[in-house]
Amino acid sequence: MIGTIIPRPIALVTTVDEHGRFNAAPFSFFNCLSADPPIVAIGVENNPDVSFKDTGHNIRMTEVFTVNIVSHAIAEAMHICGTKYPRGVDEMKEAGLTAMPGEKVASPWIKEAPAAFECSRHLTLELGKSRQIIMGEIIFAHYHAGAVDEGLHVDPGIIDSIARLGGDTCSTIRDRFEMLTPKLA
Repeated sequence: MIGTIIPRPIALVTTVDEHGRFNAAPFSFFNCLSADPPIVAIGVENNPDVSFKDTGHNIRMTEVFTVNIVSHAIAEAMHICGTKYPRGVDEMKEAGLTAMPGEKVASPWIKEAPAAFECSRHLTLELGKSRQIIMGEIIFAHYHAGAVDEGLHVDPGIIDSIARLGGDTCSTIRDRFEMLTPKLA
């Protein structure tokens, strides 16, 4: 399944725990679900002993998180954040990324990310003991300069996001083509 449903965008999710410690973790089980209200979802796997990993724990405790879009420029840093560090290690520091204070939420956003969405937890679905689907409502957005024009259109070339394919393979969005929506005559 995960090698067939491709490409999957990658969210580098930043959270803060109840002690003020930052966490960053990549998720390729991620997407937008609704524009009104603006809802994103991430699939968060639990530890093998069914305890929550840092991201799931932190969102439960604080009710907030930030989705940072992963560009090709920060792909290696995202990969470092995916290392299984002990609880309390700041993955952003390990990866050389800059944590910026949230405008509306306690979790930081990543300065190097081309776009970041500050979210409040909207709903959590438990899928057995192994996984949670956490939906968040976007309450503030950050974009790199020039990424959004006056008409509020996002330039995909500036975002330059990457996606996950099967296994360790990722892809870029550089090969694009247009397909106009058909209309009845």
